[in-house]
Amino acid sequence: MRENKAMDRRLVVVGALVIQVSLGAVYIWSVFQTPLQAAFPSWSEKDVTLPAQLVLVFFALAVIFGGRLQDKIGPSRVATAGGIVLGTGLLLAALTEKFGPETGLIWLILSFSVLGGIGIGAAYVCPIAACVKWYPDKRGLITGLAVAGFGAGAFFFAPLAKALISGDRYRILGLDLFGLPRLGVFNAFAALGVLFLVAIVAGSRLLRNPPPGYAPPGDARLREAPCSGAVPVKTDFSPREMLRTGRFWLLWLAFFAGCAAGLQVIMKASPIWQSFRLGSMAAPVAEADFNAVAAAGATAVAVLAIFNSLGRILWGKLSDGLGRRTTLFLMFALCGAVMLALDSLRAFPLYLAGVCVVGLCFGGFLALYPAVTADSYGTKHIGANYGWMFSAYGAGGFFGPYLAAWLMKAEDRIPYLTRDGAGALVEKSFVPGNYRSAFIISGLACLAAAALVAVALRKK
Repeated sequence: MRENKAMDRRLVVVGALVIQVSLGAVYIWSVFQTPLQAAFPSWSEKDVTLPAQLVLVFFALAVIFGGRLQDKIGPSRVATAGGIVLGTGLLLAALTEKFGPETGLIWLILSFSVLGGIGIGAAYVCPIAACVKWYPDKRGLITGLAVAGFGAGAFFFAPLAKALISGDRYRILGLDLFGLPRLGVFNAFAALGVLFLVAIVAGSRLLRNPPPGYAPPGDARLREAPCSGAVPVKTDFSPREMLRTGRFWLLWLAFFAGCAAGLQVIMKASPIWQSFRLGSMAAPVAEADFNAVAAAGATAVAVLAIFNSLGRILWGKLSDGLGRRTTLFLMFALCGAVMLALDSLRAFPLYLAGVCVVGLCFGGFLALYPAVTADSYGTKHIGANYGWMFSAYGAGGFFGPYLAAWLMKAEDRIPYLTRDGAGALVEKSFVPGNYRSAFIISGLACLAAAALVAVALRKK
């Protein structure tokens, strides 16, 4: 009965934001990458990238099943279960240090990637599906708001994770807020796991579906008609019917290209900057200089998260007036142009601007695709339908970071000074890489995606 009671639909958005901010911490992996390689020096670039790739794969797979399940039993229960599974996965990831390098990587994948990814995916689809049903009159804007927190999560949690790992001060955009104890990289997983579990379960209490026949306030009709520029909707498509349409596969391929480019940058924003900067510094790099470069990398992750979040609201709102087709075309074209130029942006302000534009466009992809799916295939099966569309995110999340690691040309090892667990100054090494080829391939793919959406969403 609880699912059918009317409520203030704004509370659903509040619950969605609380959940999505916590789930968005998946984007802070680049902060963990260098500390993990320091803990397990034998791990290669591909090894330390693998958990980040696989968490996105299991995330996307879980969206399919979570979407179908929440269509049947409601979003609150499924989101709660997702929060519990995610928290458990991170708590188990804290035990990775008890294993050797080879077994430890397997354990980290099983805990962080498999359990964590399943928890994220199950919880992620619930706020989106609920908000689309409560706001048929503002699909672009509301899906942007519903997923804005997911992009913003890294803004809060990237500096938090860094501070917990190193025992540093918690700083956001230069503001020195408070000090934190040194937990190390593995205990930081546990601390974040408890935090996310509590927040997601609390936010889930505000999720529910609207009652049958619900109409937005001030409108006597249930506004199932799409917004300006969208494809007319006359029926609700089942997942099987949707998968038989050519439009779905064109949209899927474009979404895949955008996610591969965006997640390549988001999941590696910190090590990419470290490669750019440390490669030009004299060895061995002093402790203070290395910490400054690492802090700048964490800042890039945090600021990128802001633009990732803003892009979801900005592009979502813009698409309600400009149309999905035109808005998506602009986003893919802009993202492709910046990816082609990214390797030349070696000064930090230019690098920051470049990755923020990529984040802005990537956030727009995540905002518009739920609305495009609802516009094209209806809202009755939106959870399951968007789950299948979202599988492009998982494929792109695996391929994008893998492409960067696979094509990366390792340059000379750069020694740097840092503190070990006992506080003693020790020398470790960082392997800077050349990501130029990966950037070019992703940029060209985004330009091709712009053409795909122009064909897929043309008016009939």
